[in-house]
Amino acid sequence: MKESLTPGLEHEFRYRVSDAQTVPALYPEASEFQVMPTVFATGFMVGLFEWACIQLTNPHLDWPNEQTVGTHIDVSHTAATPPGFEVTVNVKLVEVDRRRLVFEVQAHDGADRIARGRHERFVIDKAKFDAKLKQKIGSAGR
Repeated sequence: MKESLTPGLEHEFRYRVSDAQTVPALYPEASEFQVMPTVFATGFMVGLFEWACIQLTNPHLDWPNEQTVGTHIDVSHTAATPPGFEVTVNVKLVEVDRRRLVFEVQAHDGADRIARGRHERFVIDKAKFDAKLKQKIGSAGR
């Protein structure tokens, strides 16, 4: 981690929602999702928050040797967004506790604020992470 990774850093990210990010597309094999409204899925919104946080942190890491992984999400999704709308995500790094990073996150679709909350990520050493993953797979006999 570079010394520049400090609280107060902010990033804005824009993304146009397509049919591929709607509830029916979240798990195509789930018949329950196929009859749900065709709106931006909360699961894809969480991924958008993660993406924006990764974009914020990467310049302040030894990327790609250091990366961040999501460890906690606490977000309220309060308004529906139809396909075709552009979502603006704003993230702000509010806490750095060694390798633990805490972000305030929010999103707006041009008509409504659709979500806000907090997201935590952890800085990892990619090689060590991959080695532990490989060990876990081997221990499980897979």
